[in-house]
Order: sequence, then structure tokens, then C-alpha cells
Amino acid sequence: TCSFHLSPIQQHAVVTPTLSIQPLHSKASSRKGRRGRGLGHPTSKKISYPPIPINDEDDDLDIDDHLSQIFPLQDDLEHHLNSHHDHATAATNNHHQNVEHNMNAGARVSEFLSNIPKVLSRPPLVSSTQEWRKLQRHAAQTIKQTHLRELLQDPVRCDAMWAEHDGVYFDYSRQQVTLETMDLLFDLAEKQELTKRIQAMVNGEKINFTEDRAVLHTALRASKDKIGTVFVDDVDAIKEVHEVLDQIKQFTEAFRSGHITGYTGKRMRNIVSVGIGGSYLGPEFLHEVLKTEEEGINSSLGYSLRFLANVDPVDVERTCADLDPEETLIIIVSKTFTTAETMLNARTMRQWLWDFMGDDIDVVKKHVVACSSVSATENVKAFGIDTDKFFFRFWDWVGGRYSVCGAAGAVPISLLYGFDLFEKFLEGARSMDEHFINAPMRQNIPILMGLLGVWNSSFMGYNSRALIPYAQALLRLPAHIQQLDMESNGKRISRHGIEIDYPVGEVDFGEPGTNSQHSFFQLIHQGQTIPVDFLGFVQSQHDLLMDGEKLSSHDELMSNFFAQPDALANGKTVDEVRAEGCPEELILHKVFDGNRPSSSVLFPQLSAYVTGQILSLYEHRTAVQGFIWDLNSFDQWGVELGKKLAIDVKDHLMRARYDPKQRPVDIPASPATSRILNYYVKNGREATANGTGVNVNPLTSVTRKTHREHFPPPIHDLGGNVGKLS
Repeated sequence: TCSFHLSPIQQHAVVTPTLSIQPLHSKASSRKGRRGRGLGHPTSKKISYPPIPINDEDDDLDIDDHLSQIFPLQDDLEHHLNSHHDHATAATNNHHQNVEHNMNAGARVSEFLSNIPKVLSRPPLVSSTQEWRKLQRHAAQTIKQTHLRELLQDPVRCDAMWAEHDGVYFDYSRQQVTLETMDLLFDLAEKQELTKRIQAMVNGEKINFTEDRAVLHTALRASKDKIGTVFVDDVDAIKEVHEVLDQIKQFTEAFRSGHITGYTGKRMRNIVSVGIGGSYLGPEFLHEVLKTEEEGINSSLGYSLRFLANVDPVDVERTCADLDPEETLIIIVSKTFTTAETMLNARTMRQWLWDFMGDDIDVVKKHVVACSSVSATENVKAFGIDTDKFFFRFWDWVGGRYSVCGAAGAVPISLLYGFDLFEKFLEGARSMDEHFINAPMRQNIPILMGLLGVWNSSFMGYNSRALIPYAQALLRLPAHIQQLDMESNGKRISRHGIEIDYPVGEVDFGEPGTNSQHSFFQLIHQGQTIPVDFLGFVQSQHDLLMDGEKLSSHDELMSNFFAQPDALANGKTVDEVRAEGCPEELILHKVFDGNRPSSSVLFPQLSAYVTGQILSLYEHRTAVQGFIWDLNSFDQWGVELGKKLAIDVKDHLMRARYDPKQRPVDIPASPATSRILNYYVKNGREATANGTGVNVNPLTSVTRKTHREHFPPPIHDLGGNVGKLS
């Protein structure tokens, strides 16, 4: 008798009572007219199957559900079995084929059985766990049958659904959850060893296994008293971080005091940060906050900061149009110093400097600095940058989307606002880090947010999520969180190398309130159900109370912050609309179903410190969801294919542009791409030939309007960091 052999661990997992399962067998048609018996046929040799764990709460699961718990790669095994069946059908033709089939079938059955230990040794998907299945049943049988309007009438439930840390108040009572839901989510977190995984991350274990890297963005804001506590490859990570921070502080103070000047001796007052993705979105979101923060206004007077990210030459034009190259410092942010878009923009900015000051390598040494990995030192040096003075390193254990607390953010922000203000940002992030690492799960705001994200995506079926900050200064936060979350958890393979069978990775988007209310809130209220995070502030950065008004502008803004979650949750019934005297034919158009989940996060006032808290909060929410989903949230292989294909297309474009015979592009593997490329190339040529005045590649050069064409003031007299608020 053939039997399955289980390891001691697997034997321990298999408990009584057991469920009797009819063995698999081939179809009757495959047995017709032959003496051989199908696999599992009652008269064939019996295969003994391992008993399947059953408990009282699982009796509504079907056989396939139980099998999937034992065979996470059941499809692979069925492939072997189906192959056997195919051969059985073909073997009915004649005796010779039947003999050959029996030999082949025996080999395939042996192969089938030999793969079973491999399958059983691989960890199952989280969706096969009892904790996950309980949540599925709870969602289907309880939550989806209950309206939020009812849940909000339960004072015990509502009073339990909030958490607070260091001035951050988190209210999740308008989520579609009960106290039982939260218990089940905490059970899932325990099953997934969430606390252990968090500790592994902050202690420097190489949890980014596809790149063999640690994940230590928390080390970027760790205090000096933590030096000697976290090591990566025997290197003290926090010590290295503070060496770079000290270097940045010294450099930025010298720049702001005028001790560092440009090639012609002029004081530099303009800063252009060249980077893309996390090298751009994170620093830009922080810059937008500090622009209207009281200390930021004072400290930035007399200086300007711009970001150049898009490889579109128009972005270069918009960035440089009114800047004086002699007063401009360029920061190039690229981990490898090979990122295609960033390096093309870097070469363009270098040429811009040379066009006005001459092709002297000292122009680069005086006007260009780099934030890059130590492994890219030779690339940085080859570009012409002074690697002894103006090279600020970061490490492979910090991904771009997590790098705003490192040199990528520290250099541009400290140049504009001063290092002291950037340090306050780090302190805020550190406060939330410590809360995340140390607070119990039930009072841990990032963990609560992460578990609710898993709940809404994987169990409630909501595939989008909106972030609505009621602060105009946070206008670039949604874009940063969009990259942070979607690049981290937009995955399809678990950390065990198994394709997942459950929804992960929301589509994140957002816009400041109240602008968003007049943009996409129609859909959120009466269209698709999209969970929302509302961010509000007790005090405004700058409040106004106009003559004749009873409420300040900030109170007006915050009235919407408090009203929108209730409108989404409760909605408006037919009876309520009819009671308002609405014409009968319009009633349905004015009904709001409600039952739309949201969370509200209230902060004291938007400052550098609070911005650090916000950043850390969302970084950790992303990590929690990835840990629960069994993903590697710290690689991004999904961005590679498009880059590779772009290189191939560039080669075709190069040949088409410079082919004297003007032969059409021919990509055999992609006729559609050939067609549209030929249209692009052909119409580019015709636009020039027809005298339209349009400059079309490859005939153009980069246009550079100079600062002189915009008539800037001849001198700067704003007083730098000693200026006053107007």
C-alpha cells in the first residue's frame, strides 16, 4: 500500500477527529475497455491519505478547502494526476499502446508521489490558516450583514476604538469592524508572528531576502545613544548614520553661512535636487510642509529649493528658467548613480552649468554634490564630483521610498531650512518608531492601521484607499504614500515563493480636503466603496478670522473633517430624503447608502516634528500589511521590465532617427509597437519638413532660458535665516 509520509511537525499538526475522503480516481471513460484500474479506483491498490484537521467551527468548509490546507501547491500535484489521466485515455486504442501507457503511468505516479514531500515541506499561504478562514466567515456572516449605522449606536464598541500616542489621536470607530473583528485580526497577527517580524526588521536582520539586505529606515532617525545596538555585516549601522548626519550638518551650515561659494565666487542661494521616485517624492512632501511652517518660513528666506524628477525636458525648462547658474547648487540623488532618468537629468544640469561658466571640471566640483551608495563611489567620482567633501552616502539597507530621513532628504531640506529643523523632523519619526516597536498591539496605532488595511482589502474586498489630509501643506503626502505603499505591497508572490490567492495591495490616492470633496467625493459617497483616512489638525499653521465671521477659516475646514466620516458611515435614507420634501422622481438620486468605512487621525499642529510622526506612521502601516500578507515589502522587481523594454525601444529609435534611408521600425515580436513607433518617427520628420516651426528630435537642443530673461532682483536682501515674518 502506498502512503504519505509526514514529518514529525506535520504529524503533530494533524489531529483527530478525521474526515473520510473518497480517493481520487480517473473518469469511467478512461477505464472503459481495459483491465487496468484508474488511480484510486475501488479495485485498485489503496492509497492511504493523511487525516485532515477538523474542528466544530470548520464544518462549513468543503473538501477542497481542507485539501488546500494540506496541499498548498495542490495545482502542481493535480497537474501530475491529470497527465496520468490523459495517458489513460489515449491508451484505450490498442494493446501495444496500453503496455506503453502502463510503463509511462507508473513513472508518472512515482513522480507524483515523489513531489508530495516537497509540497508538504513548503509553508502554506496565510489564507489556508484557521485564523484567516475565521475572518472570512466573520466578514461574510456578520459584518457584511450589518450597517455601520448600527455599529455606531454601540457606545461600548465606539469607546474602545481609539488609540493615542504623543499627541496623535487615532479613531477607527467608523471602520466596518466589531470588537470581535479586532480580536480575530489580533489572532491573525499572532499567527503571523507580527511582533517577531517587527523586531527582526528594526534589529537589522536581512528580511529583504530577494536582495539579501536588511531594512533599516528606522536607523536613519535613531538617537546617538542607540549606537552599538544595530549591526549589519558587522558594521554599526547607527554609528554610520550619525557620521553622515554630522557631515551634512557641517556642510549645510557652511553653505548657509556663505563659506561655501560657487565657481565665480558668488554665494549660492538656489538648490536643485535631481532624483526620482523616493529620492524626490519624500523630500518634496516634507518641503511643502515646511514652506508654511513658522520656523521654516524664517529659516528659508533668501533661498529656493526645486526638484527635478521627470526626464521630460520640459521639467528641466520649468526648473531652470529663472535661476542664476552661478548661484545654484545641484544635488544628484541616486543610490547606484546609474538610474537612467536621474542621470540624464544630471548630465543636462551639468551642461547647463557649463554653458554659462565654461567647461571646467571645477564648475562641477563647486556646484554639484551627490547622495549615493558607497558602492557607487567610482561613478560619482567619474561624474566630476568631489567625493571627499561633497559626497553624502546612504546604504543598501534603505530603499528609495524609505530614504527621506537619510541623505536624500537631509541634504536638500537642511540646505534650505537649516539642519536644526530637519532634526526636529527626525525626532518626530523617532517618537512614532518607539511607539510602533514598544506599544502593545491593541494600543499600537501603526499596527491598528495595518490590520484594518488587511481587513478592508483581503476580507471586505475594497481594492482602493484614499488619503485626505485637511491641510493644504500636505498636498504632496498622498503621492508619497502612493509610492510607499503600492511599490511595497503590489506583489503576487509570497515570501515563501508561492503565488498568493488572496487580494493584496490597494490603489492609494488622495488630495487635500476640501479640494478633494469637489473632485472625487461623488464616487466615494455614491459610487464604489473606498476606505478613507482623514488627517486633521487641532491648530492650523496659519489661521484666519475675517471681520464679520464667527468661525475661523480653520474651524470651517475642520467642520468638514468631522462631517465627512459620519456622512460616509450613516448615509441618507429614502425616508430622510422624502421628509425634506424632495420630488419623488429625484429621491433615489439623493439617497446615500452609507456603510462606507473611514478612520480619523487628529494631530496637534502641522510642524516638522508632527510631519516626522506622519511619515513613520505610514511607513509602518505598510510594513505591517506586508508582514501579515507574507510579502517582501522591500523590493520592487515590478519596475524592472518596463525599464528593460525602454532600453530596447531607445535602440530602435536611435536607428530610425539616424537612418539615411529612413527605413521603418520593425520589431517582429511586437507589430503594434512597430506601428506606433513609425507613426511617432514619421510625424516628427514631417513636422519639421512642413515648416510648422516645431522643433522635433533629433534636431533640437535643450532650450535654456536664462535667469537674465526673467529680470530677477539684482541682489538678495532678505536676510537669510535672520529674516522676519511679513
